[in-house]
This record gives sequence, C-alpha cells and structure tokens, in this order.
Amino acid sequence: MKDMMTGWSRQTLARQFLMLGGLVSVIAMLMVGAVVSSLIENVVTRNAAATTALYVDSVIAPLLPDMQQTKNLEEQDRRALDETLSQGALASRLISFRLSASDGTILYAEDGDLIGQAAERGEMTAQALRGRVAADFASFGDTPGPILRIYSPVLQPWSGEVVGVMQFDETAPDLERDLWRARVFSWLSVAGATIGLFVALSLVVLRGSRTIDRQRIDLGMRVRDLSVLLAQNQELHQRVQGASRRATALNESYLRRVGADIHDGPAQLIALAALRLDSRAMTGAGKAEDRLREAQAVKTHLDDAMKEIRSICTGLVLPHIEAAAADEIVRQVARTHEKRTGTAVRLSLAEIAEAISTPEKICIYRFVQEALTNSFRHAGGEGQVVALRTEDCALVIEVSDEGPGFDAAATRPGSLGLAGLRDRIESIGGTFEVETSPRGTLLRLVLSMDGRTKE
Repeated sequence: MKDMMTGWSRQTLARQFLMLGGLVSVIAMLMVGAVVSSLIENVVTRNAAATTALYVDSVIAPLLPDMQQTKNLEEQDRRALDETLSQGALASRLISFRLSASDGTILYAEDGDLIGQAAERGEMTAQALRGRVAADFASFGDTPGPILRIYSPVLQPWSGEVVGVMQFDETAPDLERDLWRARVFSWLSVAGATIGLFVALSLVVLRGSRTIDRQRIDLGMRVRDLSVLLAQNQELHQRVQGASRRATALNESYLRRVGADIHDGPAQLIALAALRLDSRAMTGAGKAEDRLREAQAVKTHLDDAMKEIRSICTGLVLPHIEAAAADEIVRQVARTHEKRTGTAVRLSLAEIAEAISTPEKICIYRFVQEALTNSFRHAGGEGQVVALRTEDCALVIEVSDEGPGFDAAATRPGSLGLAGLRDRIESIGGTFEVETSPRGTLLRLVLSMDGRTKE
C-alpha cells in the first residue's frame, strides 16, 4: 500500500487527473446512462401501456356487465369478448387476456380452466386496483421474447370505483425498436457529454500541470543557482577572511621591514653623524682643519641618511591617482618603471568607461608596480608587456615578460610580493592568477565591473 501511494505521488498532476478522473467519469457515465435509460424505458412503456389500455378500455369495458353484482360472466359475455379480442388491430398483437374481479377471482381467460380461480396478486395488480395503469416490458415465463404486460383497472361507470382488473399481454416490436433506439441515443448522449466534459477538463488540467512543471523546473534552477551563488559567496567570504588575516600578518612584516630599513640605513648614518659631533675634534681644542673635516663628514652622513629616507618614502607614498583613469594609472606606473630600470615596457591599453573606486585604483597601481618589479628582478625586464582591457563585464590587467619563469609554489612564506598582491586583490573582490613557464611569466588581475556607472 505504501509503495502504491509512493508511486501515485510521483505521477504528474495531469496523469493523476487522467487516471482518477477517467475512472470517475466512466463510473458516472455508467450510472447516469443506466438511470436515464431506465427512466426513458419506464416512460415509453408507461405511455404505450396507457395508449393500449385506453383502447381496450373503450372497446371492452362497454361489453362487461355490472361487475359489482356479477361474480361470473354469462356465455354471451364471453362470446362477445372472444369476438372482440379476435378482431381489429389489437388481435394481431394480443397474446393473452385475463379479466379478474376486485377480489382476485378470474372471470375470463383464454384457458377456461383458470376461470373461477384466484389470480396471483403482485405489485402491478395492486397498482391497478388503486386505479393506476401498470405495465412492464420484459420476458415472462417461457415467452420467446420480451412482451408488454399491462394491468388496467376496470371502473364502475357511474361511481368510478375499481371493480376489476384487465390483464393482457401483447407483442410490441415497435416498442422494442423504440426502446432500443432510445437506449442507444441516451447512452450516446451521456457518453458524448461525459467525454466532452472530461476532455475539456483534461485540457485545462494538462495546461495547468505543464505550467506547474515549468515553474517547478524554473524554481529548481533558481534554487540551484542560488545554491551555487551561496557556495561562491561563502567561498569568497572565507577567501576575504583569509586575505584579511594574511594582510594583517603581511602588514606587520612590512612594518618590520620598513623599521629594519630605517634602523639599518638612515638611523645608522644619523648615529654616525652624532658620534662625529661628539668627537674631540668637534668639542675639544682641535685644529680648525680637523673641525672642518669632521663637519664635512657629518654633513655627508646626514645627506646620505636623507637620501635613504627619501628612497624609502618613495615606495610608501603614492602619487595623486584619485582623479586618474585606469589606463592613465597603468601608463604612469610603466613610465616610472622605465625611468628607474632603463628597460622598455610595451603598453596595450583600452579606455575604461566604468567608474573605478579609489581602493581599486590603488590596487591597480600596486599590482602593475609589483608585477613590473618582479619582471625586472627575475627576467631582467625582457619582453615586458602591460595589457588593459574589459572582458565579460570585468576589467582585466595582464603583465607579462619573456623571462625563464619561476616556481610559484616555491615562494617563501611571509614574502610581501605575490602573496601580498593576492591578498590585496582578493580583499576588494578581485581574482589574481599566475601563469609561468620557461617561455615567460604572466600575472593577471580581474575586477568585476557589474553594476558600475559610466564615468
């Protein structure tokens, strides 16, 4: 039973309706057809019986004596009935005729042995005694086929009281034909109406089922898309969290490096200058030439310290890029790199119409700067190319060279190069890719441009 219910629930709504609705429609068609056919048969039989009874009553009733006073028919009455029943249109259809009194005594019958006996009192006899014509079209006993049996009441002319019952059986080929045609037409009408209604409802249900199935498929696709987006969002969230943690660690490392550079460079020179100022030549009664030489040395140390401080600051401070476009930023970084290294950088820049935020501009600046620096360090600046374009609603920047490549997996932990770039890019929702081989290296930055306004 459970398997049947499971199989039923797996069927589509249209198939469930076709199966269950078809069964109900067939049952309803059979019930309605049977009821309508039975009603038509009863009406046709009753009308035929009423017509025949009226004819018999108008012809035979005047031949009968006062049946309230007469318990037996006289010979002349029987002879009159025999002559009447053997003539006319009724004689060709009449099979048998029987006349009984109200108490059930048979007064006339073809079989003389039945006269004087008590007739069987069935439901149709009872109806006739109540003044109603009763009839049935069926097979009775050993009759070869269906016959029309009619029970007609015999009324007292002046009082209208039922004083007897006339029972007569007749063949009714026309009635049988009419009933067959009525049954066929009634069944065809009921079947046509039921099938038409079922087909109309099936079309409506089928259309609704297809709509539901289509909406279910669309909903499933949307749920899958949302699930994919949710998974991507969770992955991006984890990547951003990881990038944030790594960025924090890299910032600390970067600060330590800056501190080390200051400590080992400018601080040492300044300390050396301070020692020179505290020397005996500067504080004692040394010669003027010695003091001048020491002062010159102090100035040299201080100038060197200032140069190193400016060099460190040059890598920390960005130029004004807030109002610059993406292609201008890339061009500016490339030209600065050419001046510092004496290498050539080929540019392939497309104009970007979408607005770019300041954090994205800083990310682009640092990406191109670090990529070109790595290219100069590992490939000697050979075949340096920077390309800027839009692709599938995304901004793509590629920096490539024709150097020998490197092992990206062998990047030492805590380095500020590629790891820092990756974390910086992923922290603003971008993607960072590295492709390296003995024929060269390519670094790629991809930023989504969906929903951006034109500049």
